[in-house]
Amino acid sequence: MPDLKGLIAERVRRVPVSGLHSFFGIAASMPDVISLGVGEPDFATPAPIVRAGYEAVYEKAIGYTANAGLKELRIAISENLERLYGVTYDPESEIIVTVGVSEGFKCVFTAICEEGDEIIVPHPCFVAYEPEIIFAGGTPVPVKCLAENDFEPLAEDIRAAVTDRTKAIFIGFPNNPTGAVLSRGNALKIAELAEELDLLVISDEIYDRLVYGEPHISVPALPGMRDRTVLMGGFSKDYAMTGWRVGYLCARPELMEAFSKVHQYAVMSAPTISQFAAVAAIEIGEPYVEEMRTEYDRRRKLVVSSLNEMGLSCFEPKGAFYAFPSVASTGLDGDTFANRLLMEEQVAVVPGSSFGIGGEDHVRIAYCKLYGEIETAFGRIRRFLDRL
Repeated sequence: MPDLKGLIAERVRRVPVSGLHSFFGIAASMPDVISLGVGEPDFATPAPIVRAGYEAVYEKAIGYTANAGLKELRIAISENLERLYGVTYDPESEIIVTVGVSEGFKCVFTAICEEGDEIIVPHPCFVAYEPEIIFAGGTPVPVKCLAENDFEPLAEDIRAAVTDRTKAIFIGFPNNPTGAVLSRGNALKIAELAEELDLLVISDEIYDRLVYGEPHISVPALPGMRDRTVLMGGFSKDYAMTGWRVGYLCARPELMEAFSKVHQYAVMSAPTISQFAAVAAIEIGEPYVEEMRTEYDRRRKLVVSSLNEMGLSCFEPKGAFYAFPSVASTGLDGDTFANRLLMEEQVAVVPGSSFGIGGEDHVRIAYCKLYGEIETAFGRIRRFLDRL
């Protein structure tokens, strides 16, 4: 029998199993749990978008598409980005349709990382960013974002983390887990730093349409940033299409040629049925996006006001559908708080430590749940706090 442990690559062995998913597994096995943990829209995919997918099955040739994706979808993505943010991409050479943004991570990091290359990653952050960098042979370099700065990365902190091995700055805003957005002033400072140091910027903007009370700042639309930025986007969150698995990458042709190599050998093309549905999402989905955003905003206000009233300090998240309160006032760290809340009151929230440095005294609350369920969950949280 071979040494099976020795067969596993060291870069894979040093990535821990996601605590996030382990926690969800425990919660799923318990009765009467209200989960404020999973970051997935509770809305069904809008019926006309679903219908477009069904119609494609019966009326169109459903085989592989071009590696880069359906031409009509790439054209629609290009036109939509120009309409929303004034940034243009050539559908032929500067857009690839991916299997969600997750596959986009793999394409980009595999294409740009030599062994030991460093990618700066603001923390707290989505759990998949750093593992994908490590799997590609790179080294993630965390930069801590503070609540007093509304969890935005500061250009001076990024500068301090840069070395001669730094390849790129990775940012994901609106942010998972904090709900923070990137302000224009701060975004401009990061853009100036990237230009000064000749660094690539990789921008995950999967939550771009879920922003409340202010416009989304799209990094490639900033002065001088279009050709220095890799834009990642998709349909999962904005259009409630998580299971359809459609995302996209946008960048200059020289980069896209490299990303395309990884993409074509890994998956050939994104799901064809889903691509037809994504075309419909862009063409007819705007009223549904607005309806969902309005309801998320209503829930957001309930969650943030309730947390602060209970003494769990929470800055106002302006994007995505997450709140990231501090639980330090309870005397518990985030892990202990989340585990006790689950076991004692059957409410699932996610320990902030799952998202990297800066999250240890926090928990993530996803408000993509029915308003009434959120109210019930917060009644349980109040009862839990009263016993502490």
